[in-house]
Amino acid sequence: MTRPLIALPCRFAATTSALRYAAEVTALALAEAVYAAGGEPFMMHPAEPAGAASRLARADALLLPGGGDLAPSSYGADTVHERVYDVDIAQDAFDLAAARHALAVGLPTLAVCRGLQVVNVALGGTLTQDMPAHHRHVVHRVTLAPDSAVARAAGATELDASCYHHQCVDRPALGLRITGTASDGTVEALEPVAAGGWFVAVQWHPEDTAHTDPAQQALFDTLTDQARRHAHTPLVRTP
Repeated sequence: MTRPLIALPCRFAATTSALRYAAEVTALALAEAVYAAGGEPFMMHPAEPAGAASRLARADALLLPGGGDLAPSSYGADTVHERVYDVDIAQDAFDLAAARHALAVGLPTLAVCRGLQVVNVALGGTLTQDMPAHHRHVVHRVTLAPDSAVARAAGATELDASCYHHQCVDRPALGLRITGTASDGTVEALEPVAAGGWFVAVQWHPEDTAHTDPAQQALFDTLTDQARRHAHTPLVRTP
């Protein structure tokens, strides 16, 4: 069976051990989780946001990965917290365009960590630039709404989630509903109220434990299953 293409925007890196100059990279664990699910990770150059729609037309699904912080100006903030790091305007522009396109055409999407924040900002939500208590290098319990797509995919309403973030949702965008929370109230999952296709955004990193936790791997399995269905569904995609 042909593997569906899962578009995975790369991240810019100033240096890598194997290359002399700047590079584009992706998390190996993300690619492995997609491949284990039967998908083909399609590493995508995050450039030319105006052309994101036509370039994504060849993809069967989208995986928005983690990364550095979004520019606070992208959600209307007038000041920048001292702990905001690795802001890249070009990366922001592409990710925001990709998220908006996926929502518009019903492209199956899994958004991870920064990816969730991108989705929230793309639809007009805001972020807390630095949380009082960071969720970095932490595994904690997440409670999911029983009727949510993320709970159905994971097959559970409670998960132990591997987290690495110092920012979180401040104001959820209109059109999104909170489908997962941590015990301190931090938003851990968002979904469109009226999605045209399978669309799940999680604040944690399911790829961290996907190789040992079937509930986390199930998110990638479901994304890939949805990608196969999308590939065989006649859709009019935005040129």
